[in-house]
Amino acid sequence: MKSKVLIVNDNTASLKALASILVDYPETSDYEVVTAISGEEALRQVLRERFAVILLDVSMPGMDGFETAELIHSHSRGCDVPIIFVTAHCADEFSRLKAYQNGAVDYIFTPVVPQELRNKVATFVGLRSKNMLLQSQTQELTNLNRDLQAQQVRDLQRINAALAAEVTERRQAEERAHALATRDPLTGLLNRRSLLEHLEHAIARAARKKEQLAVVFMDMDRFKTINDTLGHDVGDAVLIEVAERIRGAVRESDVVARLGGDEFVVIMEGISTAHDAGAVARKIVDANAAPCLALEHNLKTSLSAGISLFPQDGSNVRELMRSADLAMYHAKQRRTGSVEFFRAELNDRMMERIRLENEMQQALEMGQFFLYYQPKFDLLTGRITGVEALLRWQHPRHGLMTAASFLSEAADSGLLVPIGEWVLQAACAQARQWLDAEPLLRQLSIAVNIAIPQIADSLPEALQSMLRQHDIPPSCLQLEITESLLIRDLDQTTRVLNEISEGGITIAIDDFGTGYSSLSVLKALPIDILKIDQSFVRDLGKTTGDTALVAAIVNMARALALRVVAEGVETPEQLAILKSLGCDEAQGYLLGEPAPAARLMHQVQHAAETSTRNGRNTGL
Repeated sequence: MKSKVLIVNDNTASLKALASILVDYPETSDYEVVTAISGEEALRQVLRERFAVILLDVSMPGMDGFETAELIHSHSRGCDVPIIFVTAHCADEFSRLKAYQNGAVDYIFTPVVPQELRNKVATFVGLRSKNMLLQSQTQELTNLNRDLQAQQVRDLQRINAALAAEVTERRQAEERAHALATRDPLTGLLNRRSLLEHLEHAIARAARKKEQLAVVFMDMDRFKTINDTLGHDVGDAVLIEVAERIRGAVRESDVVARLGGDEFVVIMEGISTAHDAGAVARKIVDANAAPCLALEHNLKTSLSAGISLFPQDGSNVRELMRSADLAMYHAKQRRTGSVEFFRAELNDRMMERIRLENEMQQALEMGQFFLYYQPKFDLLTGRITGVEALLRWQHPRHGLMTAASFLSEAADSGLLVPIGEWVLQAACAQARQWLDAEPLLRQLSIAVNIAIPQIADSLPEALQSMLRQHDIPPSCLQLEITESLLIRDLDQTTRVLNEISEGGITIAIDDFGTGYSSLSVLKALPIDILKIDQSFVRDLGKTTGDTALVAAIVNMARALALRVVAEGVETPEQLAILKSLGCDEAQGYLLGEPAPAARLMHQVQHAAETSTRNGRNTGL
């Protein structure tokens, strides 16, 4: 006898469509299809027939699918019949859970995939056939051997357990999928989408209750350095530890989320005062001040936090998040590990920063940038050995600006590379002019500072292209690399600098003594010059420690066959000590201030006349 499949749907077209999928196919020849257009008719069919599986519509007039399923399973003839709910509506999690509570083994949406539906039905028909066979065999064997009856019952239980396990596995898979959609997979915190949904609901509750809530936006300080130098595995371990520390510093009711990267957010509802929010934020920051052990690396970490309050700092999700983010940005600018509340003037400062970024782009297009040049002197002969190119901006609102006033904004806005390229081009063009018209300046090299984003594989070829374009020898150009750059990506830096050095361009390490590079790093790089940072020169003659430190740098440079240049020389005493220590060159306001190219010519002429008058070897 063939198994039977019952299809229940109040829509005639849908009923025929489902029935047509299950008939007249080779794999469906083992069963026949029975239809019903209502829950009541389905119950009558169940009382008359035994079905292998029931395909049950959810939304029906009168008795819906959930009530029909409950009544079918409450009757002895239908208690074990598998029910697959079929619906055209995307139900929420509650509706799906209700379906499984009413005995559903599956929950599918139309339009269905025909082959998938046939396979599912065939599975349950097969199970029904096996159950019927087992029951028949059980009845026969009962008369022969009651011991075998117990074994057959166990077989049946095992099959039913497998079916129950499959249903459980499906439920668990759906729960895992829900977790993946709402949680950050690395830290287990809420993800960005869930955070925004929670914040939207929190704002609605706070507005209804006339309460305050706080949004704390946090960002790790120097996290990129950890990722770049130690790898993403260590970075991930740090993020997991930071997430745990944040969880431990807040209330159970507070919402904690990871936005992505090294950004975290906490939502605090029902706070009494802004002081309460600040205290929690400070607690979080303090909790992350202790060193973090990540994959055997003991790392110093810190967070900077910005706080916005509802309703004064924003009335919706976008405004509150933006205000907290802006406050965090200013906290990081102030110092690492800071906590900053949003204030209206912060927004004004941000608007000024955006305006400044736009003006920098215009400055490139309108030729508002130009170079000053500060001379470097040989301490033995007193002659000028070269100049350092220093960027200036004739700002239409602020007047003359030094590079330190705007380069940090240039780095954030992505303009650092085009500005750096402009400086290199301008320096090469100036070198060409001096070669053509200024005999005293022909032998001088122009030193140009290189920023982090410029240390790219394309830099050597770009430099050679500029030299060819302006028809100047490589000796006219010198690159100054800040020491802190050396530890960012040593492999790439070494490769790029080697190629530049092979092209004949001199390389100097700027601000030496502040970047903590090792001796092995210095030996591996094609360096020609060390420039002692002015922070060490400033206190020469005041403490024996600084004098000893400068002496050690000079001796180390001698061992590595490098020339030594001292920056920031401002007093005769500093100059005398540097000469006594054997420093090769110096630059600073005592010797020559930064000046435009035309004014520099007068300094060069004056230095040449002084050197000639005093004798070649008398020095400065």
